[in-house]
Amino acid sequence: MTKIFLPNAEATKSLGVKLGEFLPPGSTILLSGDLGTGKTTLVQGIGEGLGIIEPIVSPTFTLINEYPEGRIPLYHLDLYRLESGEVEGLNVETYWEGIETPLGIVAIEWAERLPYLPPSYLNLELTHSNDSGRYAQLTPFGNFDLNAIALPK
Repeated sequence: MTKIFLPNAEATKSLGVKLGEFLPPGSTILLSGDLGTGKTTLVQGIGEGLGIIEPIVSPTFTLINEYPEGRIPLYHLDLYRLESGEVEGLNVETYWEGIETPLGIVAIEWAERLPYLPPSYLNLELTHSNDSGRYAQLTPFGNFDLNAIALPK
């Protein structure tokens, strides 16, 4: 587990840029945190790190936004409005398994609503701090490797 203090939204986005620059295809990031902790900002940074020019917006109502034009594709999911039973019908595993789409980075906001987890992923929890910033807690699971990424301290 790695815990990083992010003093502002720009630092949150910069963490995302680092992830986007270094993560390989097939990486899944499960994002959790209260409203306003910066989940979408972090995904915008991932898109920037992948070289995606298209604006990255929260898929709260569309549920899934696909950005195929970067170094590798980015699949951005937002499960905020769904219950676990409804999430199952989305077949999100097709994204992290590369079944119907090319392997890319899968970023899932409100991932705690997933009824099942991928075999390998990065759990990234954002929390507000008392210092007006936020903390990012990164915990790899399975064979997810954080060592190749120069994370801020």
